[in-house]
Amino acid sequence: MGWAFQDKYKIHDELGPLFILVTPAANEVTVADPDVARAVLGRRKDYVKPAVMYEQLNVFGRNLNTVEGDDWQRHRRLTAPSFNEKTSSLVWNEARRQARDMGTSWSKDGTLGTKTTVEDTATLALHVLTAAGFGTSYSFSQGVSKLAPGHEMTYRDSLSLCLSNIVTFAIIPKQYLSSPFMPRKLQRLGQAAREFQKYMDEMLAKERKAGDERQAHTVNLMSALVRASEEDTRSKESGHGSKTGLTDEEIFGNIFAYNLAGHETTANTVAFALVLLAANPHYQEWVREEILHPQSIANMDYESSFPRLQRCLAVMVSPVPQLSTMKMSSSQQFETLRLYGSIVFIPRAASHETQNFSGLDGKEVVLPPSTPVNINVQALHTDPKTWGADSLSWKPSRWFAPQSNGQPSSPTLISPPRGSFIPWADGPRDCPGQKFAQVEFVAVMATLLSSYTVKPVLCPGQSAEDGRKALMEMVNDSAISAITLQMRHPQKMALQWDALL
Repeated sequence: MGWAFQDKYKIHDELGPLFILVTPAANEVTVADPDVARAVLGRRKDYVKPAVMYEQLNVFGRNLNTVEGDDWQRHRRLTAPSFNEKTSSLVWNEARRQARDMGTSWSKDGTLGTKTTVEDTATLALHVLTAAGFGTSYSFSQGVSKLAPGHEMTYRDSLSLCLSNIVTFAIIPKQYLSSPFMPRKLQRLGQAAREFQKYMDEMLAKERKAGDERQAHTVNLMSALVRASEEDTRSKESGHGSKTGLTDEEIFGNIFAYNLAGHETTANTVAFALVLLAANPHYQEWVREEILHPQSIANMDYESSFPRLQRCLAVMVSPVPQLSTMKMSSSQQFETLRLYGSIVFIPRAASHETQNFSGLDGKEVVLPPSTPVNINVQALHTDPKTWGADSLSWKPSRWFAPQSNGQPSSPTLISPPRGSFIPWADGPRDCPGQKFAQVEFVAVMATLLSSYTVKPVLCPGQSAEDGRKALMEMVNDSAISAITLQMRHPQKMALQWDALL
């Protein structure tokens, strides 16, 4: 389904909102209808995650992303408490601190600019996750990119290798990758898996050691997982017939899953947005105008600034349930996720019973058991019937209702039809880390744009328009890398960061 990013809505424009791909193995349904998308994602017991596609995420243990039924309810119940307002405040403060250091580093590159936007935003996002999620804080330059004592590979490098080769784990069990008969590249992957497992062992041991000193109201991801493990131990000791907590293997599985969902996706969104802002200076100034407003800049803390940043942040109080449950979000993040979201399709499969759904002009569709159903997110996000004739243009102001003079107005936000905008999926199995990502994104944007301007570094003879086109070509030259959407060649153009006068 990696073709979906380049194709956008074109195939559905030709074949309709639903088509069936007939293959020797199975008949696969691909759909880009908002109502059908809502129905499929809303019925988690009728449309399950296909095990064959998600098994690769079990490399370190079963986790919230991969389990179904009662196991999913158990994982969700035990991990959900870590996503709260206190965590959001921690995310805001840590993202601001990391962004300040990152901006300082980039500004020192001067007119040569930086070509490490993707790598640096990945480091930032990983540091925010380790601080707010796992209770370990690093400086931007001295953190997960530095080799820790007793290790042969950095946290970032070991995780990055595991994520970029995630499909390999579904083919070759990780315990065999280090065998001497394996090619050197696979042995290196085996080393990365061992190193990342060792990092997780250390984090878990550290949290357990601090357990007696941990205050009851202190809840981050790691403490929630450890408490779940303690609950599992008590359940076994009491002879309870069913699982109530999490095993150590399930803790490791969830740590890996949150590293995937909690840093790579957010890092990609931040990187895309920064390049797009550099290519569209008028939107850069549009956002900065709000950030530098006296009310916004006076006390840049989570409680007062996050809700006030109307252009960088959209306060979602729409009656549409899909958006109202998000509470708050950034218009530029929304627009970036609409066109360059980390996921371009959402795979599901009919359960072991025949399923049906209505829609598609009132017609009923009946699916045999286990039929694969692919929700084409990219088509939903770019369909002109929903988004207008300029649906392929990056236009953050589209999220604001226009005034009578045609200019965007901050107070009234547009809510697209339910099911037409699903960057975090939808229904009961939507992403539990939505707010985490939204707060982090807004904090980074507010910090960087309140202090710096960003523009492309032009080659001799290039005009500003040439630079803009080159940046847009760079972001549009993207593809699925293992799991998420990423720019193929993010080093093609350097970005110059200049301090505001």
